[in-house]
Amino acid sequence: VQLQASGGGLVQPGGCLRLSCVPSQRLSGISNRAWYRQVPGRERELVAKMIVNGDITYAESVQGRFTISRNVATNTHYLQMNDLTVEDSGVYYCFVRRGIVNYWGQGTQVTVSS
Repeated sequence: VQLQASGGGLVQPGGCLRLSCVPSQRLSGISNRAWYRQVPGRERELVAKMIVNGDITYAESVQGRFTISRNVATNTHYLQMNDLTVEDSGVYYCFVRRGIVNYWGQGTQVTVSS
């Protein structure tokens, strides 16, 4: 199973992007969907997480600006990013956990720059 992440790009501060994460095949029993971000020299960090009961967690730095969502029918999850800042730049990875197995997408680059 592969996760295809897309939607990254170059945007000016204050702009918005929507990231998508599509699995190569339907996955049942997903317990956790998330987006992580990594910048050079730093560890990968959690940006947003949605667990099976619908509870959502955001990193404090993106609270109120980012929204994680899912489409159960297509097994896709999204990250709507609004009011982007330079500090939001990085490679964004989507993540899915099913049982004891973790799946990672290949990463999509987000660059916020004027």
